[in-house]
Amino acid sequence: MINGTLLVVDENKSILNALENIMRSEFKKVITIANPNRIKEILRKNEIDIVMLDMNFTSGVHNGNEGLFWMREIFNYDGNISVVIVTASGDIELAVKAIREGAVDFILKPWDNSRLLATINVAWQLRLSRLEASTLKRANQQLKKEINMGGEKIVLGASPTMINVMNIVRKVAGTDANILITGENGTGKELVARELHNLSGRAGELMVSVDMGSITETLFESELFGHVKGAFTDARDDRKGKFELAQNGTLFLDEIGNLSIQSQTKLLSVLQNRFIVRVGSNKQIPINIRLVCATNCDLLQMVREGKFREDLLYRINTIMIEVPPLRDRVDDIPILANYFLRANCERYRKDLLKISTHALEKLANHTWPGNVRELQHSIEKAVIMCDSQVLKPSDFVFTPSPGNIVYDELTLEEMEKKMIINCLKRHLNNISVVSEKLGVTRQTLYNKMRKFGL
Repeated sequence: MINGTLLVVDENKSILNALENIMRSEFKKVITIANPNRIKEILRKNEIDIVMLDMNFTSGVHNGNEGLFWMREIFNYDGNISVVIVTASGDIELAVKAIREGAVDFILKPWDNSRLLATINVAWQLRLSRLEASTLKRANQQLKKEINMGGEKIVLGASPTMINVMNIVRKVAGTDANILITGENGTGKELVARELHNLSGRAGELMVSVDMGSITETLFESELFGHVKGAFTDARDDRKGKFELAQNGTLFLDEIGNLSIQSQTKLLSVLQNRFIVRVGSNKQIPINIRLVCATNCDLLQMVREGKFREDLLYRINTIMIEVPPLRDRVDDIPILANYFLRANCERYRKDLLKISTHALEKLANHTWPGNVRELQHSIEKAVIMCDSQVLKPSDFVFTPSPGNIVYDELTLEEMEKKMIINCLKRHLNNISVVSEKLGVTRQTLYNKMRKFGL
């Protein structure tokens, strides 16, 4: 017996009785109605698996439009229901039309019982398959949601500079504009990218992150575009690339500045044509992704040096978001420090610790060459090593960064030149932004640049 519910809809009561007698021993529950206007009511009150539906209900009308109408209404309510059309021999063309619109099959009046039962069994198997597919789809959507939200939920900060960054993120998240996120290592560029994704219309799909610096030239096409079985020695199966995995979602390309010119050309071609071709195949696969890139490089300088394609820069840089270094947003340090403190106390199963005022002052005065990532690791190390309930200044020991500038050994002019160079690099040579950051007029900045040969 089929553990499901069958609904039979036919204006002929003798046919309803005959079908009910046959199906009562086959189904757990059989419902019969002569008036199709009751279909919606029955669907609301019962979990219907299969509907046997007549094509015509009004006397003298034989065009089948009534049956098609009610079939569409059934599918609008639940697209997983299997519909079997019951029709007279002269309505075969209409039955075929119904199949094209989603019906499983049709039964001719008068019917053969064995053919009837075989058709109903096929409809039941299709119903089970559709329910399984629907369950898998919901599970897949939930998995995507968990993956997207599974990253570290780090508070980015509440300083004016970070509020400005997040305002830009909220403005552009709802668009499909390509975004370039710039900033030093450890500033949280991937977190900004994830926030862009979570606030976008693609939040229900995956955000696929790719570290371009870890992909070798030889594996670039296979990793990003995928390959087919036998494309090369180790290609034992077909494999989707990152573009296909991110379909309908967001593709985040981190460290985009590390790409070779050859790889840049291949990436540009995909972005322009909006399709990829797997390695070893000639089939074009359309792509629908939102592209977000990040870099700590000065891409404009790389363009001038011939190390980065100018047309690719314009393609990925519809909107640029700069994530400021931690030393430029000292107000965020207590917020981030306490967030990391709670997270690491929970991780290492310690009672909630506190950070002393003097320790917070020490953290605020540090230059943080490793930015937020360095702060995170510093808090983690302090939590592990601390023997008291309060973190003191002595719990934070910073190793000098080899890249730090020793200003004591520079003249005033050298310091000024270094400051201008660093600010130009950080803001991609945007003169207006640089002059504002340095607190000088554009003309003064131009004069200084000429003086220092910049």
